Amino acid sequence: MDQVLNALKLPTDRNIRYLLVILLGIIALMALTSGDTFFSFANLQSMSSQMPLLGMLALAMAVCMLTGGINLSIIATTNACSLVMASVITMAPENGMVVLLALLAGLVTAIVIGLVNGALIAYVGVSPILATLGMMTLINGLNVLISGGSVISGFPQALLVLGNGSFIGIPMPLILFVAFAIGMWVLLEHTSLGRTIYLMGSNEKATRFSGINTQKAVLYVYAISSILCWVAALIMMAKFNSAKAGYGESYLLIAILASVLGGINPDGGFGRIIGIALALIVLQTLESGLNLLGVSSYLTMALWGGILILFIALQKRKA
Repeated sequence: MDQVLNALKLPTDRNIRYLLVILLGIIALMALTSGDTFFSFANLQSMSSQMPLLGMLALAMAVCMLTGGINLSIIATTNACSLVMASVITMAPENGMVVLLALLAGLVTAIVIGLVNGALIAYVGVSPILATLGMMTLINGLNVLISGGSVISGFPQALLVLGNGSFIGIPMPLILFVAFAIGMWVLLEHTSLGRTIYLMGSNEKATRFSGINTQKAVLYVYAISSILCWVAALIMMAKFNSAKAGYGESYLLIAILASVLGGINPDGGFGRIIGIALALIVLQTLESGLNLLGVSSYLTMALWGGILILFIALQKRKA
């Protein structure tokens, strides 16, 4: 395998190299089985418009995993933000000030949820998995209670363009994802908070004893995670022209899958944004290709899991 990697002159980062090999294998398979249909502009545009929603959720999960934590409440937070924004918007959907107020209300909702998660973990001492599991259960209950389990729809065109519009042929959701992915890359690799996040994931106690305020850093991390969920909520609302308490329930495990497949260490301390982006492309390419072939979505999920197992095996082979 290493000889193949070297022959292809792929990047030196082992995670990225393996992802590129897997991606090339999938593309070759689809070229043989789907031909021009898979590589058509319409299919490529469809793929690039579907990936960003999962991408935002994967970023929200990854930033927490880098600290050695996890955020199981990302889907509940996304739906809470969308329901809050939808409730405000539908009061006067054509009023620009109302729309801006709705966006602000959704952002505040996200920040509050993130700060509560962070406070439970950093100051109360609850483990991340239990804190965010409890928050997920609480928010899911409130989402259903507030909305009555019904769908809220009827949004202005200015919002819908974020999910279905395009700029010079590039879907708007993809532009949003790329912008926030670059922002997260800058944050993680070129700021003091980013260095603190990696240090905490490597050794939280040593980081704390070195004089870094790790409690404040945890608050920031979970607030950032929730803000990314707010952006995901915007994309979801715009894409479906509706908001509902039960949207995206299957995305939680896929977000974890994309993060781990992208090279994020579940124990924290290691992982890069470029790896997550490549993992998302691998997953979306496989899903779209299998859909064209009429393969069951359940088999697609099984293959995703198989790719993760293969990827981990390749990582551990010379670890």
